[in-house]
Amino acid sequence: MNAKKVATTTTYLQMFEPPSQPPATVSSDVSVRQLATKSVAEYRRLYEAVGSSYNWVDRTLMSDERLLELIYPDSIVIHLLEVGGRPAGFSELNCRDPDDVEIVYFGLYADYIGRGLGKYFLRWTIDYAFSRATKRLWLHTCDLDHPAALPNYQKAGFQAVSYT
Repeated sequence: MNAKKVATTTTYLQMFEPPSQPPATVSSDVSVRQLATKSVAEYRRLYEAVGSSYNWVDRTLMSDERLLELIYPDSIVIHLLEVGGRPAGFSELNCRDPDDVEIVYFGLYADYIGRGLGKYFLRWTIDYAFSRATKRLWLHTCDLDHPAALPNYQKAGFQAVSYT
C-alpha cells in the first residue's frame, strides 16, 4: 500500500483537569473494556475500522513486529467501546509519562457515529486518564478526521494550544 501525502492542518489540544459537567448517559448495552491481551490482528481491525475513512495509514504501513513494539508495553492502554457486545470504537492512551498522557487514537466505527457515543466515550477516556493522577491530557486531530472530532474535543474541555 502506498500512502500519498495530503496537506492537512493539525490542531494540538490539552486539558489539565477533567470537565466539571456530568458525563453523558448512554443505554445499558454500552460498555467499555480494556484490551487485556493486545494482538496485532485485533489492533489492525480496530484501527482500520475506525481510521480507513480518515486516511489513517501510519499503523497499516508498519510491520507486525514494529506495531507490536508500539502497542505491547503496559504503558499503552487500549480501550474498546462496545454496544451490545459488538465493537463500536477504540481509544489508545500513551501513559509512558504518567503526568503527561496522550490520547494517541480515538474514534468510532462509522455505524455508531451520530448516536452520542463519541461524547460518552471521550468523557469515559478523559475520566480514566485523570483517575491515573494525570496532570496533563493531550491529543491532536487534523482536518482529515471526522468533522465533529475537533468540536467534540473542545466541548469536552480540551483547549487548542497550537496548529501545524
